[in-house]
Amino acid sequence: MAYRKTPAVQARLDAQRAAVLAAATELLAERGYAACSVAAVAERAGIATGSVYRSFPSKAELVAELFRSVVSREVAAVRAAAAYGGDLHAQVASVIGTFAGRALGTPRLAYALLAEPVDPEVEAERLVFRRAFRDVIAAAVAEGVAAGRLPGQDPELTAALLVGGVGEALVGPLADGRAPDDLVPALIAFSLRALGFPTGATPSSPTGAAP
Repeated sequence: MAYRKTPAVQARLDAQRAAVLAAATELLAERGYAACSVAAVAERAGIATGSVYRSFPSKAELVAELFRSVVSREVAAVRAAAAYGGDLHAQVASVIGTFAGRALGTPRLAYALLAEPVDPEVEAERLVFRRAFRDVIAAAVAEGVAAGRLPGQDPELTAALLVGGVGEALVGPLADGRAPDDLVPALIAFSLRALGFPTGATPSSPTGAAP
C-alpha cells in the first residue's frame, strides 16, 4: 500500500519548500545565480543540505522554480502597468517605465533574470520570462493598430524587438549597479518612436517599485 502523507506532514514539507525558495530569492538578489548553491541556500534557510534536495533534486531545478516565482511577480506588475489609465501613449510609457524601473530598483536580481549565464533548465525559464513580457506589449500594440492609433505592424514582432532592445540597454547598468538618471525616459522615448508615435515630449508615467 502506497504511503500517503498526512496533512501535518504535507504542511511541514510545504513550509520547508517555501523557506528554501525565500532563502534562494535573497541570495539571488544579493549575489546572483552563481551564489545559489544548494549548500548556501540550506545555510540561509537554516536547514540541512539534504532537506533542500528533498524539495528540489538539483540546483538547476531549484533556480528554475525560483525564476518562475520571481518572474510571475514581475509579469503581474507589467500587466497592471498596461492597464494604466490614459491614452495609448501613456500606457506604453507606463509599461516600459515599470519594466525598466523595477529592474533598476533591484539590479543584481534583474541582471540574474535577464543576462547572467545560467544552466539550460534556467535558460528555458528565462525565455518564458521574455515571452511573457512580449505578450503583454504585443496585446497593447495590437489594440493600438486595430483602433488606428498606431501604424500597421506585426504586434508580436514589434513587442519582441522592444523587449530585446530595452533588455539589452539595461544589461550594462544592471551589471554596474548604477544607471544614468535619464535612462528610463530615454527608453520610453525610444519605445514610442519604435512604435510609430510622432517624436515629441515623453509623458511622465509611474515606474514600478522594486520587487
